[in-house]
Amino acid sequence: MQPVTATRFLRPRGLVTEILNIPKNKYSISFQSRLGQRMLQPFTDIRLEEMPKEGIKKLLIVCPAFVSDCLETLEEIEERGKETFMNAGGESYEMIPCLNTNLLWVAALAKLD
Repeated sequence: MQPVTATRFLRPRGLVTEILNIPKNKYSISFQSRLGQRMLQPFTDIRLEEMPKEGIKKLLIVCPAFVSDCLETLEEIEERGKETFMNAGGESYEMIPCLNTNLLWVAALAKLD
């Protein structure tokens, strides 16, 4: 198995944050999956515990790798992630839902046929 590299995340991240005009000091990236020793870091659960100690008390979470919510986004990120962050001293934790059945997303998919 080849190691997963961060290269494929850099371009999309740059495009999205540039379009949304999000300064580099206002976002970070972490990685949820731990299916092997070669997984990308930092790990989300560890960062969620560290952030309040670093003075980051409010989070807005997005899972851009998912187009629909699933157990990983709903249970691991939204529920357990919030619990971890708030128990570590966080004040606000909000997750932006995946595209799911958003009408614009569904219309775009329909045009792919």
